[in-house]
Amino acid sequence: MTGETSVDGAPHAVDGPELSIVTPLDVPGQPRLDLDRALEAILFIADEPLPVVTLAAAVARPVAEVRASIARLRADYDGEGASGEPRTDVADEAPAGGIRRGFELREVGGGWRFYVRAEYDALVADFVLAQSSTRLSQPALETLSVIAYKQPISRSSIASIRAVNVDSVVRTLLGRGLITEVATDAETGAILYGTTDLLLTNLGINSLDELPHISPLLDDGQEGFDLD
Repeated sequence: MTGETSVDGAPHAVDGPELSIVTPLDVPGQPRLDLDRALEAILFIADEPLPVVTLAAAVARPVAEVRASIARLRADYDGEGASGEPRTDVADEAPAGGIRRGFELREVGGGWRFYVRAEYDALVADFVLAQSSTRLSQPALETLSVIAYKQPISRSSIASIRAVNVDSVVRTLLGRGLITEVATDAETGAILYGTTDLLLTNLGINSLDELPHISPLLDDGQEGFDLD
């Protein structure tokens, strides 16, 4: 119900939904953005799990609101409800049930990121491999070598060793099924990568122990790539 003032100045009740104005997600030059959709857009392009605090800072909203938004998104993707920031400036509408999506919003290492649902992993892996029959580029081969010899290793550590950004290359190797996420760093929450059995198959070896020692092959005699 909402209060209105009569001619004599006394308030009286009027049937109907209570309306007020919510705080908009303001972006200069753009219309009001829905919080759920804004978080969805950010998470869609994320390469690493994003902590709630990081997401809250990105959309300039309180952490509590972001947590509630994530809960709505998860329910939406699970087919248990429809996401969308609650509005109090319009009449309430009954939420419609959704469809369980082929992906999910999962909390990993203290952050949130989209993942393919487990039951579709094999299907997606086969599709990606079928679409990725071309040979690996030299940067991809170099990155794969670093991961093979230094695993488990984070993306930032790989970039430090190669002295270049490796985001796209890591995505390529993940898509080819040659590397996978094996753990998260306890201190930083960064994803740690390692090689898969597919790499061993392609190399024709049974285990990583059969990888050759490469330190003697490095021009500067750099150490640290040999397996323990």
